Parts: sequence; structure tokens; C-alpha cells
Amino acid sequence: MKRQLRALAVAGLLLTSSLVAVALGGNASADTLICEQYGSTTIQGRYVVQNNRWGTTAQQCINVTNNGFEITTQNGSSPTNGAPTAYPSVFFGCHYTNCSPGTNLPIQVSQISSATSSISYRYVSGATYNASYDIWLDPSPKRDGVNQMEIMIWLNRQGPIQPIGSVVGTTNLAGRTWEVWRGSNGSNNVISYVAPSAISSLNFSVLDFINDVRNRGAITNSWYLTSIQAGFEPWQGGVGLAVTSFSANVNGGGNPTTPPPTTPPPGGGAACAVKYTANSWNNGFTADVQITNTGSSAINGWTLTYSLPSGQQVTNAWNATVSQSGSTVTARNTGHNGSVAPGGTASFGYQGTLSGSYSSPTSFSLNGATCSRN
Repeated sequence: MKRQLRALAVAGLLLTSSLVAVALGGNASADTLICEQYGSTTIQGRYVVQNNRWGTTAQQCINVTNNGFEITTQNGSSPTNGAPTAYPSVFFGCHYTNCSPGTNLPIQVSQISSATSSISYRYVSGATYNASYDIWLDPSPKRDGVNQMEIMIWLNRQGPIQPIGSVVGTTNLAGRTWEVWRGSNGSNNVISYVAPSAISSLNFSVLDFINDVRNRGAITNSWYLTSIQAGFEPWQGGVGLAVTSFSANVNGGGNPTTPPPTTPPPGGGAACAVKYTANSWNNGFTADVQITNTGSSAINGWTLTYSLPSGQQVTNAWNATVSQSGSTVTARNTGHNGSVAPGGTASFGYQGTLSGSYSSPTSFSLNGATCSRN
């Protein structure tokens, strides 16, 4: 996938008819042509523009200006039921060890007082692409590799393409109604906000989208915002597509107070209960986990965390995206079981390896609230 790049290239080469230099990591004062696969340059001493041709071996070139970039060559083509050819973009923050000059990212969500951005696009006809704005988050202050949470804002969708996952509803953000999709690409979770018609420019609060994802249980305030990006994902064609302006500002000193959707009800007690049923053998085990919503309001998106006893390691899972760091297990809903009505249940399971005697975990937390045991 587009985030599974192993490293950014550190050298660029190409001659053009106008002998425009390729700049990798430099500052673009005049127009700069980048044709190198992962070539990048900086603009305004603040942002990084990258070619990021990850999905095809065919040539792609972008012309970088002081305000953005334009796709000038796009020879690649990908089936519309698969991944795009590239993600040329401009970003603020850190992306695969490449950090924009002077950035204050990564920053913990709880410390953000405001996060605003503006973007302007120029579109073309006869191509298949989306105009995509990406917000990346991770449980750790990550400066390289794949982040665990990707927020995508689709400002323009052209052709028979669709976001990862499935539709889970609609929401109103930035003064507009968006169709919300949720899924996983195998490397990270994705929540996408799709505009019903093309938006050529947008000035908005990035924090509003982050808060919406948090309220869906996909992240918590302890996660880190690592980068903000805007560009295009072309499948077919795309010459002439351009980002004509971009800005992003993230300020610290905040303390968001909006609680996650699952909170203890009045009078104490947990708004969730967990039933954990395991079957073990000499060197392995399986576990079935059932979550019950004991609160009075629906859960829209859930993240269950708990610790496995020593010697247990998750190997594969079903009906949830399950990851393990040390002894800590994090299970996130899939597209079909993210909504749990009061009194309703959601279930998932997994298999793991076992070293030593078996025992079950003893405590569970759902979207930050401690659950009782069934």
C-alpha cells in the first residue's frame, strides 16, 4: 500500500527540456521538477512536497512551485478495484523519516489546542483520481514507517473508485455533510470522509476530524498526530492536477474535554462487560471475546485494550483488528461490528502461541472505560 514505503530516496536525477533541477530535501525558490520515485523538496521553509510514486514503475513527474505542485507527467495506470499509482502530496509533520522544517509534530492529541489547515486544488477532466487530504495518527510519537490510524478526507472523487472498507454513516463537519467509510488496508486502520460533490478549496479545523475519529473509539487522547498531507491519488491519467495552495498550523497547550462515547453511567459502574472464553493446549490457545454494551447509549466504534499474561502472543484474529505490543493487546472493531446498541454485543476471536501455563487476562478497558467481567 501507499504507506509501505521502506525509505525515502536520497538522490534525484533527470534532465528536462528547460534544465530544471531536481531538489531532494532542498528549498524550492523557483519551480522544481521531481521525477524521482520518492523525491521531495521543501517549500516556504515549512512544508515538504513529495512525488511518492509507490504503485507503479511508470514515470510520474511533478512541478513544484512555492505554493504547491502540479502533476506534469503521469504514465502509470492501475485497475480501479485496486490501489492507486501514487500519492504526490505536500505535507506538514513527519512521513517515513522525512520531517518538514521546524515542525512541532508529532504532538499528543491531548496537547493540541487548535489544528487548522487550508487547501486549494485545480482539477482536470477525463482522469480517475481522488483529491485526498490525509491526517496520520499513532499511539507513539512515530517519525518513520506506517502509522496505525489514517484519516482520509476525499474532496473530489472521479471514476469508479471508493475508499477502503464500507459505509458506516454520515456526519457533519467543516460546515458540510460527509459520507463516512471505515476499514483497514492490512497495514493501518482507515476512516474516510467523502464529499458528495467536488470541493475545490477548504479552510477547516483538522482537530474537528480528529475528535470525530476519537469519538468513534478509533483513537484516544493519548495518541499522537504525526503528519498532515494533501494531494492526489491517481488511478488513470491525472496530468494537470494541482495543489495551488496549502497551509497547516498545529498549536499545543490544549486539553480536549469531549469524552469518548463509552463512559461510566451516573452512579458509577462500567458501561461495558466482557466475556472471555479460551481454549488452550501445549503451545497454543484460542480466545473468543464478547463485549456487551451495558450503557444507555449506543457505542459507535470501539477499541478494547487489555494485557495478556506472560508467554502469550497473538498470531491471527477474526472480526476485529488485533495488535499486540509487549503484553498489551489492542482490538478495534471492523466495519460490520462497530456499532453496538444498549444491551447489544460485539464479538471477535483470535489464535495465539503459548509458552508455559495458560491463564486468561483479568481486566479490560473499552474506549477508556473499565469493563466488568461476565
